Amino acid sequence: MSASRSDEYSQLAALVAATRETSGDLFGQAMVGWLRQHVSFDHCVIFGYRGAARPPLLFETFSPAESHVFVTLYQEGPYLLDPFHHAAVERKEGFWRMRELAPDRFYASEYFRTYYSQTRLAEEVGFFVPLPGKDALVLSLMRLQASGPFGTADARLLRDMAPAVIGFARLRWPALATDEPDEAEQDETITAVNEFDRAHIWESLSLTAREKHVVDLVLQGHSTESIARALRIVPGTVKVHRRNIHRKLGIKSQAGLFARFIEIIESRR
Repeated sequence: MSASRSDEYSQLAALVAATRETSGDLFGQAMVGWLRQHVSFDHCVIFGYRGAARPPLLFETFSPAESHVFVTLYQEGPYLLDPFHHAAVERKEGFWRMRELAPDRFYASEYFRTYYSQTRLAEEVGFFVPLPGKDALVLSLMRLQASGPFGTADARLLRDMAPAVIGFARLRWPALATDEPDEAEQDETITAVNEFDRAHIWESLSLTAREKHVVDLVLQGHSTESIARALRIVPGTVKVHRRNIHRKLGIKSQAGLFARFIEIIESRR
């Protein structure tokens, strides 16, 4: 048996053993070790998702300074605009690249400029794992700008590995813990109308239900045309909604809309 094949079997055996872990980072470390036998990446993070509640951190490989951006700031509210969060609560399963999930104007959105650009990522990909009920978890792999994005062959290999990754993750986390005090507290203040709708965060403002939906889609990074397709209305109607939203909120741009979003999130802490 070759040394590389022996190392892979050892990593796989360690991963299988780690699925019985009930605390600590043993599973995450074993998963990272196994995946790195096949594909190079800079960081791995695992979040749990339960509707609009603050996502619990299950595993990370960040330094303290990096964790402040990727975890602490993310959990304070930007997760609500994250394409990975939306895909998780909509119960997507398998391997997905950010570019496959992001709205058409995501990379020009205020969320991307204000928060996501701080991560200095070249690409983020994820394994999406629906759990019982409405829970889900996402195991994300990240490559920094200095490393460049994942290659086509890397993405194809990771997609082929997805069933195994998902199976191992479900063995380790058959369900998300329900005794997270921060999460329970957040549930009382930010509770989704359903797992597909985050527009409730605007309920304190004088917007119609349709306007709240438009706001949510704009903040995610959808263009006027994309919003029209999602809501099955014409682009002209979307433009009217956006003008009315700006007038009611006293803003003139997407930057102003994002600032109001941050104000609302901070007021609910």
